Amino acid sequence: MAQKERSAETAALTSAMRERLSALDERSGEVFRRIVESYLDSGEPLGSRSLSRLLPMSLSPASVRNVMSDLEDLGLIYSPHVSAGRLPTQIGLRFFVDAFMQVGNLSAEDRASIDRQVRRSDRDQPVEQLFNVASQVLSGMSRGAGLVITAKNDPVLKHVEFMRLAPTKALAVLVGEHDQVENRIIELPAGVTSSQLTEAANFLNAHLAGQTLAEVRGQLQKVKETVRTELDVLSQDLVERGLASWSGGDADDKNPTQLIVRGRANLLEGLAGAEDIDRLRMLFDDLEKKDSMIELLSLAETGPGVRIFIGSENKLFSLSGSSLIVAPYKDGDDRIIGAVGVIGPTRLNYARIVPMVDYTAQLMSRLSR
Repeated sequence: MAQKERSAETAALTSAMRERLSALDERSGEVFRRIVESYLDSGEPLGSRSLSRLLPMSLSPASVRNVMSDLEDLGLIYSPHVSAGRLPTQIGLRFFVDAFMQVGNLSAEDRASIDRQVRRSDRDQPVEQLFNVASQVLSGMSRGAGLVITAKNDPVLKHVEFMRLAPTKALAVLVGEHDQVENRIIELPAGVTSSQLTEAANFLNAHLAGQTLAEVRGQLQKVKETVRTELDVLSQDLVERGLASWSGGDADDKNPTQLIVRGRANLLEGLAGAEDIDRLRMLFDDLEKKDSMIELLSLAETGPGVRIFIGSENKLFSLSGSSLIVAPYKDGDDRIIGAVGVIGPTRLNYARIVPMVDYTAQLMSRLSR
């Protein structure tokens, strides 16, 4: 089902539930709110006896059970097994987020913590370092996994080197101007000597240093012509293999992206059994797929500000039953260039994480200009 169709369906369900819930009295709303807040806090079902003690009005456990039955009829809560307490359904969680949750401003302490960690010490600091820090900060503060989706920068070449790994394999090492390193394993032409490895590296350093890979790709034919006049056949082949390895992969991708995930270990906390572990494995598998990056960015772009996707509302992580809170960040031309967010179990602390993600996205926008 397309994302728009799924959003429309959820909106229709929420509207219908809002009408039906408005027909119930105040105590029904209070019972529902307490069940959801208990779940978000502990992850455990809440029983009628315990709930009757929490309510501000006087209700017997039997009366509470009657209200619970009405809420179950609405599809807002369910019982995980016979004689257990109640938990919110996915629809119930969405309804709670839309109708009951109060999102305040980010606390001064949280704002200061983000400002202190996500900042550029100087203008020459690679922005990639900020992405890693932002992801780590969101993970630490939310107890979920922090996500940053960003356009993959094309590094300016500083140094190239070939290191022989085996008679027919070498490691091509690409060093960027900020000392970022990319490695590629390439096949060696038969008969290549160590001196030819050095010669090929020296050629690339002399002709390509100070340019990006995109610029190198644009000059590929010109470089090949120069190679033919300056190097022997084996060295020519080696240079072209090195260039091909670096220009491959994303060469046909007009919008190459990378996904930075920090805090996966947080998702291991509180796993109840094999079923939870299987869902987590599905989530990790989804995070490894390149399509996930495109889908995540698309989710962030479909609406202004922070977006919340609960369980199967987000087809990307629907099988793992995870919730995603995501917001886009922009460049100086007000174009969306990436997104930041948090992914975790459906019982995330939405009220605290929403302003956290929102503020981090605004900060990333300022630092990316």
